Amino acid sequence: MKKVILGLAAVIAIGAATLWQFQGAAQAAPNVALTDLQGNTVHLQDLRGKVVLVKFWATSCTTCVAQMPDTIRHYDELKAQGFDTYGVAMQYDPPNYVKNFTDTRKLPFPVVIDAQGKIAQAFGDVRLTPTAFLIDKKGNIIKRYLGNYDEKAFMATVEKALAS
Repeated sequence: MKKVILGLAAVIAIGAATLWQFQGAAQAAPNVALTDLQGNTVHLQDLRGKVVLVKFWATSCTTCVAQMPDTIRHYDELKAQGFDTYGVAMQYDPPNYVKNFTDTRKLPFPVVIDAQGKIAQAFGDVRLTPTAFLIDKKGNIIKRYLGNYDEKAFMATVEKALAS
């Protein structure tokens, strides 16, 4: 019985990883409007020609908070090469918490509050954080990340997308 349970757990884990890791042909990113905390609005379609990371996060998510220094560093190191980042705070995150986090951590990239949950819905009903989507210069999702990720593999994917 123990072997059956372990086998079932492995199948579920592999299935979950496959579900959350984007595979196969490129899929067009939804053309959502992103309005940052300063009131500036951009549509994803307007960002064609750049490699864009859309990262869903929450101030209450310990993994999100732990990843934020790397997210800041990647943005700072790569923005001059055409890399952009948009942090999308989840619908349940109190706006004053998001603003405070953004201000105290001096986040250099735009932060959006998904107050109605429409952005998360457009990206396949995102509910877990952190969930990030890497979008190529043509506006296609090339990779989906859930939770922690391999930084070297992430950087290799970003650099390949920037070079194309």
